[in-house]
Amino acid sequence: MPPPMSVPGWVWAVSIAALLALILLDLVVVDRKPHKISVGEAAKWVAFYVGCAVAFGVGVWIFGGSEQAAGFATGYITEYSLSVDNLFIFMIIMANFAVPAIHQHRVLLIGIMMALVMRGVFIGVGAQAVQRFSWIFWLFGAILIYTAVKLVSDKNGSGEYDPNGGLVRLVRRLFPVTDEYHDGRLVIKRDGRRWLTPMFIVIVAIGGADLVFAVDSIPAIFGITQDAYLVFAANAFALMGLRQLYFLLGGLVEKLVYLSYGLAVILGFIGAKLVLHALHENELPFINGGEHVTWVPEISNWLSLGVIVTVLAVTTLLSILKNRRTPPAAATPGPDTELPAPETAGNPQH
Repeated sequence: MPPPMSVPGWVWAVSIAALLALILLDLVVVDRKPHKISVGEAAKWVAFYVGCAVAFGVGVWIFGGSEQAAGFATGYITEYSLSVDNLFIFMIIMANFAVPAIHQHRVLLIGIMMALVMRGVFIGVGAQAVQRFSWIFWLFGAILIYTAVKLVSDKNGSGEYDPNGGLVRLVRRLFPVTDEYHDGRLVIKRDGRRWLTPMFIVIVAIGGADLVFAVDSIPAIFGITQDAYLVFAANAFALMGLRQLYFLLGGLVEKLVYLSYGLAVILGFIGAKLVLHALHENELPFINGGEHVTWVPEISNWLSLGVIVTVLAVTTLLSILKNRRTPPAAATPGPDTELPAPETAGNPQH
């Protein structure tokens, strides 16, 4: 793997300021007047965010070199592809809590802002860990290989996620929650006390889900590049474009029937790459006497990029061919789905 770039503090500051400006733009243009996001509007925003990522990658190529640009591109594509699989869980959460279509964008925006903060912390810790402890590559590699096996063995490929799981149940125990939505408000005042709304609970569920997803996505991108700046940028661009992709793909996510197998191959490949790198950096006394294993091959970022793009292209093509031969099944609830408010929306303890 190439050494991390030397990124001065002002570049970090400008990058974070630009990210905040994008979020502010989204708040002013899209979220100022809540409405149901159309496919055309979502497509334009997806193209905009992908264009921003491409422009950033070109900048990395110019100022950091081709190998660093390949690392960013590979990390971005990997994070984005992992996010597509996660959209299925977001749709289940939205349907479970019967989130009105006009407020789904706000839920995703706030949830993704939370995810950016959480992943920023993880990336900071991870960057320090990989620089100081070579054995962390063994741990990351094991996590990715385990996740790959789990994806293949899991029928849905997305795992089971309970929207009313531990974090949501804890919030319900601590605070009263209303039975109904109050426009896009998170908190209301009723009978002299403050109540949370189901909108707040949905955001907690989305944030909790992304926290779980980060367990495999962060080790995956550190298997591609150890540069904390590129890791953060790839995550930020992938997350910023994720919510618009949610409205663009809708129920089509379920039709990518082989995506889980493709992601399993990608995670397994990156896991193997991490293991090889761990052997190169080896300091464990019970492996080769604590000496570096120099004869094992290193996998370049360009090869990683080629493998990942090929796997995604093949799994998408196979999914399209599969859907043409198979009659349509019952649709998974998508962004336009509005169901009667479930009983779990309220808080029976209050």
